[in-house]
Amino acid sequence: MDFDIIIVGGGHAGAEAANAASRLGMKTVLLAVNLDTIGAMPCNPAVGGPGKSHLAREVDALGGVIGIAADATYLQLRTLNLSRGPAVHALRAQSDKREYSQWMKTYLESLPNLTLRQGMVQKFLVKNGRIEGVELAFGEKITARAVVLCAGTFLEGTIWIGKETQPAGRAGEFPAVGLSANLKSMGFTMGRLKTGTPPRIDGRTIDYTDLPVVAGDEQPGFFSFLDKRPVREQMPCYQTRTTEKTHELIRANLNESPMYSGMIHGVGPRYCPSIEDKIVRFADKDSHSFFIEPEGRDTYEIYLQGCSTSLPVWIQHQIVASLPGFENAQMVRPAYAVEYDYLPAVQFHHSLMAKDLEGFFAAGQ
Repeated sequence: MDFDIIIVGGGHAGAEAANAASRLGMKTVLLAVNLDTIGAMPCNPAVGGPGKSHLAREVDALGGVIGIAADATYLQLRTLNLSRGPAVHALRAQSDKREYSQWMKTYLESLPNLTLRQGMVQKFLVKNGRIEGVELAFGEKITARAVVLCAGTFLEGTIWIGKETQPAGRAGEFPAVGLSANLKSMGFTMGRLKTGTPPRIDGRTIDYTDLPVVAGDEQPGFFSFLDKRPVREQMPCYQTRTTEKTHELIRANLNESPMYSGMIHGVGPRYCPSIEDKIVRFADKDSHSFFIEPEGRDTYEIYLQGCSTSLPVWIQHQIVASLPGFENAQMVRPAYAVEYDYLPAVQFHHSLMAKDLEGFFAAGQ
């Protein structure tokens, strides 16, 4: 065997799997489509929040690294839901997306027993009901006793902007084409999911004069239980809201949305709806909040949290211009939806190993 463990994918789940395997003394290789995007935050440059802050702390308590990385690279730390009871308080870190990714790659490179390799897996090697390794796109075979699939949004990933589509795991990156067919040939059932990301704005073109400031906590909490907690200068966020013009634009152009025209079949995240979904599902509301969040200390790009959409670019420009403070704002990256295959969890044990294929594990998105 070349390795004890092969990890396919270098996102959050892949990084944690590599960290755990290294600590167990396993000879491990992490395969990623692009080693420059290890630990990347393409959708939302944040850790925690109402749905995930407890998860980040649980992973930290189990020896994971996401909490340490979030504490080391935050732009702002804020406790949400303070107007409610302590059971629903949630810590959220606005992360420097480039610094977080570089921190994670540097950390993984420092681990013993771990090799980072750039390569795309196109086939799993199976013999007598157990996994034996992977075959890469150019024919190279790597063997191991176990394989952990952490593919994120890359399995047959497709990006949607309006009715235009292109194969991609995320903007600018190749999807894993053919791997889903290989998994099906091994007896797995596949499903289809969808998620999305909002447009990015040039922060220099926003008029902040009348926009409410959303500041970080004066005495912030942290995700990691370690005593060493870096104190960093926090960056402010701001808030804007949709207007009646925003709602009119979206309602008038729902037929341009691939989700509402029936072109996207994947199921979206329940608690992270697109702006189209918000307008349709909560028709009684005359306004929705958007948070204006920096993407890093060395960039002017702004993440417009809450404005996830897959509408065409020309409509996105109008939506952005309809927001208070954004009358002259310039969009630098359009919003998009990404649809991708996934493995339903019923096919796996609680250990995350497949019920019908010894040594094959899956984790993450």
